[in-house]
Amino acid sequence: MEVKLFYRTQRHLASAVNQIVDSHWNDEISEQQMIEYIKALHENNPNKFVKGDRFTTIIQQQCGKRRLEIVRRILNIDY
Repeated sequence: MEVKLFYRTQRHLASAVNQIVDSHWNDEISEQQMIEYIKALHENNPNKFVKGDRFTTIIQQQCGKRRLEIVRRILNIDY
């Protein structure tokens, strides 16, 4: 699985997050790979991921609660 590190829009970033989490759920990538991908996305796109103390609205709408709960745990975000 190939994942870009930098995304132009929040929608593209949300799509990548969905693809990564779904790939893990479908046993296509390991848990460790998922964690590495999510951390890399957050590190390289922090302003598109989180605004203030919350995920951006687009990320919330596109990814949904279940995926974001996993992302929240990976990134140790507490809110």
